[in-house]
Amino acid sequence: MPLRANDPSRKSWLDVPQDSDFPIQNIPFGVFITKDDVVTIGTRIGNYAIDLGALQQLNYFEGIELTDDMFMQDTLNDFISDGKKTWRLVRNRIAEIFDSNNPELRDNEKHRETIIFNIEDVEMQLPVLIGDYTDFYSSREHATNVGKMFRDPENALLPNWLHIPVGYHGRSSTIVPSGIPIHRPQGQTLPPGNETPVFGPSKLVDFELEMAFITTDANIMGEPIPVEEAEDHIFGMVLFNDWSARDIQKWEYVPLGPFLAKNFASSMSPWIVTLDALEPFRTKGPEQSPEPMDYLKHEGEHAFDINLQVALQPEDGNENVICNSNFKYMYWSMAQQLAHHTVNGCRVNSGDLMGSGTISGPTPDSFGSMLELTWGGKNPIKLNDGTERKFINDGDTVIMRGYCKNNNVRIGFGEVKSKLLPPFSRK
Repeated sequence: MPLRANDPSRKSWLDVPQDSDFPIQNIPFGVFITKDDVVTIGTRIGNYAIDLGALQQLNYFEGIELTDDMFMQDTLNDFISDGKKTWRLVRNRIAEIFDSNNPELRDNEKHRETIIFNIEDVEMQLPVLIGDYTDFYSSREHATNVGKMFRDPENALLPNWLHIPVGYHGRSSTIVPSGIPIHRPQGQTLPPGNETPVFGPSKLVDFELEMAFITTDANIMGEPIPVEEAEDHIFGMVLFNDWSARDIQKWEYVPLGPFLAKNFASSMSPWIVTLDALEPFRTKGPEQSPEPMDYLKHEGEHAFDINLQVALQPEDGNENVICNSNFKYMYWSMAQQLAHHTVNGCRVNSGDLMGSGTISGPTPDSFGSMLELTWGGKNPIKLNDGTERKFINDGDTVIMRGYCKNNNVRIGFGEVKSKLLPPFSRK
């Protein structure tokens, strides 16, 4: 089925600002509350939120097999379960409806008032009910940096790292959409010089620059997903800030891996950009040596050229860009991650979220965490207000942005933006 929605020459009758993340070629999916307090599934073009539930009720999806309430729900899970053919049909139809040459909705003022909202007038929600969440550890540069800091610099990577996409299972209950503030976590730490741990607020709260992909119902229990089929089960991607408490992590790290240091909060961008929309931005990933095992081998371009940026904004201050990176640096691809995740028969469901792991590039300004940017706090970052940061302070806001761009089109993710509050206090 052709990807007509991706036609780079297509223009919309809706106004799209230059360098918008959301041209008509994007057509991401999300969930929002309208100014009339109606929860609906929608998409976005330029600075307009489009109510797909209203579009469906007014028969704009006629001819596409959809359940009657497909877009009148508060999550995308059922739509994602319908699979790639349906996703593509719907994106193509939306592109046709909003094409500058199509008068059907353009010239129907009454329908437009029901369907189209200014983005400022809607409240974005978590787009999926996330049943399970897995976080990978797939940036070679990040893993090497961490290994140099905490292990033998000559043997920074653990013996398994170049053979398997390392990962762990996190908590879906504390994944929140952009704009929701989080609290500084409390827990046990072992301060330098102490022989016994203490309890209190984490002093080393960090961000992790990640992306995440959302799956459809991919398999039955016991059934591995072949690596060459894995991308057919990936609906799309979001920006993902996997918050971390480094001092809590250091104390609990051995032997169980991430636990309380990770599960207190993760923040995600609200618009899911489909893999179809990202198709023009495929590229080859890093060369893998040693050669992966057969179940992880794939040919062709399975990385994506996605520019990523992190900014830190002090309370009542200006943004400071502190990191510029790219998703293409990831050593293990999403297809390899999903194939490995299921090779033991693990079941994957609609709405499951898979984090990439921290995305760090080859240069110091492309490192995807404060841990690396300040090298464990040894090299503080100086902000434009004259203050310094080793890690994230209370009142700081972390903003992550991402986009792809070629000579024809720009496809972006918007942003994931979250403020760090002091520890929770029961009033």
